[in-house]
This record gives sequence, C-alpha cells and structure tokens, in this order.
Amino acid sequence: MAILIAISPYLFYLYESFPNNNVWTTRFFDFKTEFYPSLYVAAWTIINKLVPLMLLTIWFFTCKHWWYHVILIPISMYILQLLSSINAEVQYVDEFEIYYIIPVMMIVIPIVYIVRLKLVDKYVHGIDMDKINKELKAYKEKENKP
Repeated sequence: MAILIAISPYLFYLYESFPNNNVWTTRFFDFKTEFYPSLYVAAWTIINKLVPLMLLTIWFFTCKHWWYHVILIPISMYILQLLSSINAEVQYVDEFEIYYIIPVMMIVIPIVYIVRLKLVDKYVHGIDMDKINKELKAYKEKENKP
C-alpha cells in the first residue's frame, strides 16, 4: 500500500500517455471512444476519479479512528462519478450524484454519531453503561427480595 501511495502522483498523470485522438490501436487491442472527444480526455476523466478513490479506499481500510465510516461517503461519491464517467449515455456528469449518496449518508451518519456518543459518554464523562446496567440489576434484585 505504501508503494501505491508513493506512486499516486505518477498514476494521476498517467493520462498523458494516452493518444490525443479517438482511436488507439496496439498489437493487443483496438480502443475507440465516441463519447469523449479523444482518448486523452477520457483517460484524464477516469484517472481523476480512480486515483482519489484508490487513496480514500486505502485510508478507509487503514484508519484506526472511530469516525472512519465517514470516509464511505466520499468513496461512494467517487464510485458514482466514475460510473457516470464511463457510462456514455449519461448527459450530465457530476450533477446529481449527491442524491444517490443520501441513502449512504442516512446509514453512515447515525452509526458514526452513536459511536461518538458512546465514546464521549465513556471516556469524557466517565459513564460506563455496563456498570450502570449492573447497578440497576442489583437494585432490582434487592427490591424484589422480601
């Protein structure tokens, strides 16, 4: 992973190796783009989505902070942007992706908030829910005894 992070600036400028015309013919394959004006622009668009997506994914899997689930929101945004960049039938790119990310946000944000509340209660305010539950259970048992 460290190598990927180290070469990420070079990966970002990888689009400069693509030809500035619509057809790319090699010994192994022929590639033609009709949606983008040239392969150079297509590569620039796709690589501008892939490199940040790669870095965010590495960050998500290596992050040790309690809020790492929040990183899923920009990851989902870049995935949707990448899919809309590849899909030739989409007329407007990077305009309505936020509406598709709302369900992800509706799941991630409450989870992060609940985790934050539990951490703040336990470590900042010194409230241990397990200890409170044990005390309540002992109180109920004491109350039920004649």
